[in-house]
Amino acid sequence: MDLRQLAYFVAVAEERNFTRAAARVHISQSGVSAQIRSLERELGAELFDRSGRAVTLTVAGKAALEHARAALAAAEAVEQAVGEVGDLVRGRVTVGMVIGCTVTPLFEALAAFRRAHPGVEIVLLEDNSDRLVRAVREGALDLALVGTAGSVPAGLEALTVVSERLVAAVPAGHPLARRRRIRLRDLADHPVVAMPEGTGLRTAFDRACAARGLRPAVALQAGAAEAVADLAARGLGVAVLSASMAEHFADRLTARPIEDADVPALLSLVWTGPRGPALRGLLPYCRRAFAAGDGAGPGRGDGAAPGEG
Repeated sequence: MDLRQLAYFVAVAEERNFTRAAARVHISQSGVSAQIRSLERELGAELFDRSGRAVTLTVAGKAALEHARAALAAAEAVEQAVGEVGDLVRGRVTVGMVIGCTVTPLFEALAAFRRAHPGVEIVLLEDNSDRLVRAVREGALDLALVGTAGSVPAGLEALTVVSERLVAAVPAGHPLARRRRIRLRDLADHPVVAMPEGTGLRTAFDRACAARGLRPAVALQAGAAEAVADLAARGLGVAVLSASMAEHFADRLTARPIEDADVPALLSLVWTGPRGPALRGLLPYCRRAFAAGDGAGPGRGDGAAPGEG
């Protein structure tokens, strides 16, 4: 017997009619009948009772049907697996990341994946988090490293790699530098330097302020952590950063946790289904890289939340 005969057998069993089964498998009725007869001779038993208006399964036919379906499903799975390997050899994966990102585990994951699958084209794009999330939802991106506030975007699968509180960072001599405790209302008397709207860090800050009925004056905006820090270091405002970002500028700025800014800034990989072969192949490399890497926090140029742009 062969898979073609099993497919014809299943078609007749489900349609209960040789004519409809023939139309379904796109051959003549006589061709289907001949193949079924050949299968019955090989098995030594009739599979169908042809005496009535509708074709019905015999006891032998009922016993064979489940196994025939399983054999066809197994053959389809083999074909799909081989096809996916081919796609992974020749495929393409499009990755987004927040502007100015220097989160090294992502780069390590991409490099390891490229070494294992040199035929896969990797496309890397930068944007702010809101637009990256939208591109993932619309299918324009397979995977994106984004900054969000409080939780990952609804409806997306995610791997959160950093969750941090916000800090206020000021140069020596600034009135807030002498304080051990800073609350959001303490920023009301000072200009603020922050990430632009649409970034995870800014969203976390805005949500925390709104929850307390506060509207601090955001005097200056910059999409990279280093730019925010440089502006604050020159006395142009209080920098609002994540804790790990502020650590990079400890030589210029004094950072204090904002105690009541309780909406955390997250840095997450996000994707949606159904996943293609290339994305399924890449995700394990991302998980391993972020689990093993000390560089999970954002770097100096990271615009993401926690670093973000």
